[in-house]
Amino acid sequence: MATDPPAGGRLGGDPRPADPSAGDLKLTDLTKRFGPFTAVDGLDLTIPQGAFFALLGASGCGKTTTLRMVAGLEQPTSGQLLLGGRDITRLRPYRRPVNTVFQSYALFPHLSVADNVAFGLRRRGIRDVRPQVERMLALVQLDGFGPRRPQQLSGGQQQRVALARALINHPQVLLLDEPLGALDLKLRRQMQAELKRIQTEVGITFVHVTHDQEEAMTMADTVAVMNAGRIEQLGPPAQMYEFPATAFVANFLGQSNLLAGEATGRSGDDVLVTAYGSRFTVPAARSRSVDGPVHLGVRPEKLALTRDADAVPAGAQSVTGVVTELAYLGVSTQYQVRTGWGTELSVFSPNSGDGALLPVGADVVAYWQPAHAFLLAREPGAGDQTSPLLDDAVPAS
Repeated sequence: MATDPPAGGRLGGDPRPADPSAGDLKLTDLTKRFGPFTAVDGLDLTIPQGAFFALLGASGCGKTTTLRMVAGLEQPTSGQLLLGGRDITRLRPYRRPVNTVFQSYALFPHLSVADNVAFGLRRRGIRDVRPQVERMLALVQLDGFGPRRPQQLSGGQQQRVALARALINHPQVLLLDEPLGALDLKLRRQMQAELKRIQTEVGITFVHVTHDQEEAMTMADTVAVMNAGRIEQLGPPAQMYEFPATAFVANFLGQSNLLAGEATGRSGDDVLVTAYGSRFTVPAARSRSVDGPVHLGVRPEKLALTRDADAVPAGAQSVTGVVTELAYLGVSTQYQVRTGWGTELSVFSPNSGDGALLPVGADVVAYWQPAHAFLLAREPGAGDQTSPLLDDAVPAS
């Protein structure tokens, strides 16, 4: 759909602009209402030129509506969209230097792969399209596939054709709307690597909308977690995973065990926490709150289990419990441990071959190092939050 040449990036050999922020995508107080329902609520966001940016959230959080406003497929109720300093808020979709790749691919079945890729160029009156088409097919590793029809390709190959068709128009921003959702797990992971390779090679801005936490963390330089039309937190995936800002982020980006407690102030470099009659500490540098109701968080893979209380390392903190459930997943075994106060903790234990599986009903001690915990402010009345065994959990490292 794009008609303008790129302001920068490496696609087609164009030099980057002198000002590295000249192609930033800026959303200012962006709001979209559908009647009384607010889908996107005063969004302020800057996506740097050349970034691989992921909008991550559950269905209904506003991420796809945000993407559609950037594409021009929805008009904002209020707010502004700027691309490289140019106001594109009211521009028609075909006037924007933006292309979208949808989950359905939307390839033309009656056209060859080459003609699908060339479609946008021909609509703009460009006649000699063959060199550009061949370069795009080479970029997505489909050399020689030009004469085939879409129905002769696998799902992953069709996805690559859709990417080539979008990229050949030289957009400043490529929008990806759940592009891997129709693929099986193995192919999806292969395409994650391919998308990251392509984005690095072409150097343009990718904005990827997904509900899949692993997909976002694998590919994106920056992840924004959306909830109820707002951004709860954004940042590099590792930073957000290790130090989430809210309970929602802690349990959406991966899994967390969140124990309800009370912070009673600092002692040196630590924050003191009381929970269920026990005392814990969390480094102040990993604490979002130092006083009042808090959630003490520990990721499941940061917990370890032992049947011998004397085996708990010095300096570690622990709780006792009983194994109530386990799931063997090859790389790790995921346990559920019921504590003495009734909360169940998730524990991901790597299968290193050093020990036997712990049986259901075993009395255990779950322990962690304080430096691996984090502390979040807790809404008064909110209790423990733990996650059940999930097939799509982030695996233990």
